Order: sequence, then C-alpha cells, then structure tokens
Amino acid sequence: MSNHFQDILVHAENGVMTITINRVDKKNSITSVMYAALADAIESAHHDPAVRAVVIQGHESVFSAGNDIADFLNKPPSTPDSPVFRFLRGISSFPKPLVAAVCGPAVGIGTTMLLHCDLVYAGDNAAFSMPFVNLGLCPEAASSFLVPQLMGYPRAAEALLLGEPFTAETALEIGLINRIVPPLEANVLAQKQALKLAAKPFTSLLETKRLMKKNNVGIVAERMAEEGASFGRMLQEPAAREAFTAFMEKRKPDFSKI
Repeated sequence: MSNHFQDILVHAENGVMTITINRVDKKNSITSVMYAALADAIESAHHDPAVRAVVIQGHESVFSAGNDIADFLNKPPSTPDSPVFRFLRGISSFPKPLVAAVCGPAVGIGTTMLLHCDLVYAGDNAAFSMPFVNLGLCPEAASSFLVPQLMGYPRAAEALLLGEPFTAETALEIGLINRIVPPLEANVLAQKQALKLAAKPFTSLLETKRLMKKNNVGIVAERMAEEGASFGRMLQEPAAREAFTAFMEKRKPDFSKI
C-alpha cells in the first residue's frame, strides 16, 4: 500500500507503516494540511490490523523545522480538533510501537513529537530545540510535563524557558533518543528495528507498551488539553504577534514593551 500525498508519504509493507515528512525544500516545515495527513495516517495505522509498528522519518539533512510560520499565521489551530492537535492526540494515545528516525534540525513539534515515540534513532547531525517561549507561546504535546520528567527540571528550564538547542549527544544522555548513527543510516536502522518489532508477538507488544505508559496517560491528555487552550490564547496576544511579524520581516523581535 502506498499513498503519495505531496508532502507526507505513507507506505505500508511487512507489518510496518512508514510516514515520511517530505518537504525538504521548506526544511520539512509542517502545514495544517500536512498535520491532517499525519493524523489520518496515524489513525489508519491504529485501526489497520496489518500494521504492527509505525516509523516516522524525515530526510537525512532535516527532520522538521516545526510549523510552517506563514501557514500557521493564516490557519492558526483554533479548536481541539485542529489538525495539529488531532495528530498529537493520535501519537500520544497510539497503542502500537512507534519508531522515529531524526536527522538534522528537529524544531518545536519536531522535538516534542519524539516524546511520544517508543524508539528514536538520530543522525549525528541532529539538533533539537523547543523555542516556544521565543515565539511568545507555551509548550505543546504535553512537553511541559514530559520534558521535566525526562530531563530533570534544570535542563528542562534551559530547553523550554531559554529555548536553547541541544545536540544528539545530550539527547542520548537524557534518554530522548536510543542511539546515534551517521545520518544516512538513521532511517535504515529505524526500519530494521520496526521490522523486528513487527515480527514479535503482537499482544505482548501492546500490553507491554500499555503497562509502561499507564501512569502518564491521564496526565498527558489533561496537560495536552491545557497547553492547547493556552497556546490558542497566546497566539492572539502581542508577544506572539511581535515574534511572528519579526520572523516574517527577518528582524530581531522586540519584547521590551510587552
């Protein structure tokens, strides 16, 4: 089965669905149409008994630069059913093994979506960042809960309050990723591991993942909803307007009067 939507490629074979972010000329920045395609693919994988594991991957030079800013300003996520929130709910509650391969920049949601993956393999060129505060916004994907839980509060504060990027080596040290490989090997390794998972007893995989995730399920859903409400409100406020205007005008934002 193959579905070649222009910017999101979906292919299923041997029990593995592979979702490829394929907008390299725009640094794999994600539009609302792409979020809808991602959400649809995850939902399809959830309900398709032939799919036993899913891989999310980008290009060896870039995983995702996060939201497409122009598209984001034209079609901001305004309801819980907006495509981006539908995608985040889909991956956070996905019951089957979810594997990611990350190379190059992973900005914003390019990093936070990894918090919901079971196995993550990164190229040695991977660079992670969550610059929500710098855009006058707040975290999403329950990252305000999951990042401090994963990194500890001091490192989470650097990542979320300062928005400072971190390397693949740091991501490995804190447990966000499983292994670092040369960029050309990341997607191949993710496929190999997904095929291993697809060959295992399916009910055992599902139950083991359910048990491991059980303590966080309610908190993650609640936090994601709270973040989404705050995110939507803050998009309309002066700080975000200044940040996005400055980005589009290619200048440094000025928050001194906000």
